[in-house]
Amino acid sequence: MATITNRDGRWQAKIRRQGYPPKSKTFMRQADAEAWARKVEREMDTGTWRDSSEADRTTLGEGLSRWRDEVLPDLAPSSQITDGNRIKMLMRYSIARISLSRLRSADLADFIKERRAEGVSGNTIRLDLAQISRVFSTAKDSWGMEGLQNPVQSLGRSKPRVSKGRERRLEPGEEDKLMAVAGPFGPIIQFALATAARRGEIADLRWENVNLARRTMLLVDTKNGTNRTAPLSTAAMAVLENLPRRIDGNVFAMTEMQITKTMRRITKKAGIEGLTFHDLRHEATSRLFERTTLPEKKIAQITGHKTAQMLWRYAHLRADDLVEAVG
Repeated sequence: MATITNRDGRWQAKIRRQGYPPKSKTFMRQADAEAWARKVEREMDTGTWRDSSEADRTTLGEGLSRWRDEVLPDLAPSSQITDGNRIKMLMRYSIARISLSRLRSADLADFIKERRAEGVSGNTIRLDLAQISRVFSTAKDSWGMEGLQNPVQSLGRSKPRVSKGRERRLEPGEEDKLMAVAGPFGPIIQFALATAARRGEIADLRWENVNLARRTMLLVDTKNGTNRTAPLSTAAMAVLENLPRRIDGNVFAMTEMQITKTMRRITKKAGIEGLTFHDLRHEATSRLFERTTLPEKKIAQITGHKTAQMLWRYAHLRADDLVEAVG
């Protein structure tokens, strides 16, 4: 039988039973301590109890790291890169510090809201959740955490639907409004519009991968798992040539999260609603269709879109060309 004791205003439940490891847990209320003890003893009586101590000690971040070290090496090379990058990204969020046993669907719902606020697509968020779900499945099947519940499976309608992609573009005058209040953040905005680079690619860009003489930059560990060399337009060159050289070798002095948070602050200050940093990539890609005659394949090489299908939503920007082509 469990023993319930009051220690410094908190109620501690202890369970000692032959064949099971000692279990204890502390609560603010006596009723909660007694309810927990009854639940554990009932599970022991019916043979359904599972030791959660390992899951209590393991954070999601630690689970992601273990999955990366133990499972990822057996996957295809392309998956090793894309999943590895996703794990690296997930480790930056607060949910990575929550233990596996305590992570709830409500925590994931907050994570989804945070990702949406960053302008991330529904499909990308679903892939993030799939990676988290794989960690829980592996922990339950292979790491001795048999009683672990997978919070991803409890999300239900909270899971984002796959959208056709954001269509938000800069309205007339909005670029000037942004630059008027951007301050030191201005060069990042200008560079994003000049290159269509992703937020992570801009944050990770290093001077050693920039060739001003050849007007190219090497973007490493990009979203699709392959490095690519992208050209630097006159506008992009102007941004780089006016930047100081940092001691740490980074071109820009911001992480991905800092870029997102600064963009939110800047848009609010400028009185602009519904614009995210990711929308600048959409704007830049749209301008490539509108202001150049480059074929879609060349544009994909610049922007890093993996397939031509991803660029189909920009086809309407060249409708006049189609009219001229058919005569």
